[in-house]
Amino acid sequence: MKKIMFTGGGSAGHVTVNLALMPHYLEQGCTVDYIGSENGIEKQLVASLVDVNYFPIATGKLRRYWSWSNFKDPFKVCKGVVQAYQIIKSRKPDLIFSKGGFVSVPVILGARLNKVPIIIHESDITPGLANRIATRFATAVCTTFSETASELKEGTNSYHVGAIMRPEIMGGSADKGRRLYGFNPNKPVLLIMGGSLGAQSINRVIREALPQIMKQFQVIHLCGKNQLDPSITNPDYRQFEYLDQELPDVLAMADVVVSRAGSNSIFEFCALHKPMLLIPLSAKQSRGDQILNARSFQKSGYCEVLEEENLTVDSLMKGITGLYANRSKYITNMRASKQSNALSYVQEIIGTYAKK
Repeated sequence: MKKIMFTGGGSAGHVTVNLALMPHYLEQGCTVDYIGSENGIEKQLVASLVDVNYFPIATGKLRRYWSWSNFKDPFKVCKGVVQAYQIIKSRKPDLIFSKGGFVSVPVILGARLNKVPIIIHESDITPGLANRIATRFATAVCTTFSETASELKEGTNSYHVGAIMRPEIMGGSADKGRRLYGFNPNKPVLLIMGGSLGAQSINRVIREALPQIMKQFQVIHLCGKNQLDPSITNPDYRQFEYLDQELPDVLAMADVVVSRAGSNSIFEFCALHKPMLLIPLSAKQSRGDQILNARSFQKSGYCEVLEEENLTVDSLMKGITGLYANRSKYITNMRASKQSNALSYVQEIIGTYAKK
């Protein structure tokens, strides 16, 4: 295999799997290209791999709700298809690997028109709208949850690969994390993650509860883009829009986690044996995929779930204190879980389907 092209974007969850895969192909001497949006988070994240060639295209969001943008975005998608088609025709990749998100649809269509093999990865139990469209044109689909196969069109070549995780996530140092942020090693650390785009409802309640939280915990709060609160200066509370290179050390030092229920993140927490209080996106805000993810993990004994509709300072504090008090139970259950070598499996599938 000489050339492989990746796509996916809109949120960090649609990029992290690609970030886990791309270094392998760079080390093998392959040409690695990436098609993403002009200003999305994927452009920022992929920039950390200097040998990856990034190609921006026009994108239009696929919405399930009313918006005036629904009238103009189809034209952006069409423009993106033309751009992707031309890029793929020029670059001649052996295979396209898509992580999903609305930017991926024009790329998948452009790849199909160029007769390039397409592999899609779906992280959640149920595919998102972009992947529901894209899987119709895919050569193969890789899934994180075994239940996802029943959601795909009959006849789809699907592979249950498990969770694909970045190897560097597993190599963090708790001591390094504490030194980096000046944290007391004798006081537990609470990590709060609302997703790369943030979660305003979680951020608001967390900040209301901070006086109570910081009686017991030191806090690392990943609050999302443009959601920092500069008025909070307590040294036991550190807030960031997003963390990249420091994240493995932050995960290593975290004793418990409050998070959304995006598949990539919660599988990483599970692999690191981090007890979780999951606050999934509500059905009003999404198709309900995070609710299904959270319930699956709760059934396995890896987490507790707090529905966003029930999120208050009191319910949050009850969830956090109960999670920490019973943390050994969740850690034991996660240690007993079987994590497959998904990264190697997907690389094998890519090698099978790449153009010869």
